Amino acid sequence: MTSLTTGSPSVTHQSSRPGAASVWMWAALAASILAVAGSLTLSLGLGLKACPLCFYQRAFAMSLVAVLGMGLLAGAQREGWLVLLGLPLAIAGLGVALFHVSLEFRGKLECPLGLLGWGSAPQQSLAMFVIVFVLLLIGALRIGLPALRIELPVSLLLGVLLAVGSCIANPPLPKVPAEPYPSAPDVCRPPFAG
Repeated sequence: MTSLTTGSPSVTHQSSRPGAASVWMWAALAASILAVAGSLTLSLGLGLKACPLCFYQRAFAMSLVAVLGMGLLAGAQREGWLVLLGLPLAIAGLGVALFHVSLEFRGKLECPLGLLGWGSAPQQSLAMFVIVFVLLLIGALRIGLPALRIELPVSLLLGVLLAVGSCIANPPLPKVPAEPYPSAPDVCRPPFAG
């Protein structure tokens, strides 16, 4: 760090060397971009429809791209605080994805296959949010700032609250159909129970 004195209190500038967390933030941004690209490919390329839970996950992934992308372009990684801005979004998306996948595993929803048939779309979303969350968490822990004792837990709590709010605000599930569906799912839907 260098100090410049201009006759008033000294102004401190960060060096141009990236902070300890920047590699992790760039990796989290790349994973977020892949998540958004995959989500849009499912809708625009394959014609699948996003259910409300899918839409919440997409919105959190897009928000991560915006926050991390603009923060990294603006040089916010030098101080390392950018990870704390991304963590609530990653946790919120992760929480909604966990809830969504739990509905699948409990037999409440059947969802379309994800890209390349590797699990369902919500399962792929869950995997991407786990990756982004871990990358950002590692970045936050590598900063080693004393203030992380307060800001990190608050960031985590905010993400949990966003996830819970999104899941609670989700519209009720459609009714279980009386007859089998004519085709494979193109949107998350209750399975036929006959």
